[in-house]
Amino acid sequence: MVTQPEIKSNIEESVPNNLGLWQQIKEDWIAHDRDWTRPGFRAVAIQRFGVWRMQIHPKLLRAPFSILYRALYRKIRNTYGIELSYSIQLGRRVIIEHQHGIVIHGDCTIGDDCIIRQGVTLGNRYVDHPFDAPKLGNRVNVGAGAKIFGNLTIGDDANIGANAVVLCDVPAGATAVGVPAKIVKSRNTQDNG
Repeated sequence: MVTQPEIKSNIEESVPNNLGLWQQIKEDWIAHDRDWTRPGFRAVAIQRFGVWRMQIHPKLLRAPFSILYRALYRKIRNTYGIELSYSIQLGRRVIIEHQHGIVIHGDCTIGDDCIIRQGVTLGNRYVDHPFDAPKLGNRVNVGAGAKIFGNLTIGDDANIGANAVVLCDVPAGATAVGVPAKIVKSRNTQDNG
């Protein structure tokens, strides 16, 4: 069972490079082509707000912000179909390209400059391991409809093909395609061979 101090330290770790809330949101806005109407930008901005409000102490002062966060989170989830909880460790400039059917486990780690498309699920694989969640490195490109399950790591610069079902680690620079996903040659192997 995860304790409150562990949750608190995970949330503090998820604040990218100690940037302020508005600096993070500005970076995300630029990454989403400076379009505040994009559902992906809105989802990421609300996630950032959720992380920020957890830094407010005491809890009594945090309460109104928590109520606002929960309402906005549900609005994003129900309107755009994007589940992006504040407990996710979200890197900088993460782009959610399209809306609908995006479910991301609350214990996931997503690195900087990742792209996530519609229909993507990042979740646990087994009911008896509820906290197992994928860890995406930096610059990971996740194709539409991809499913990534379990306590696994996707390396930096990896590509996950559309509709792939990933059940094992993917090395840095590699591409995973198929059901279940198979690793195809990495960029490093192609450059050297």
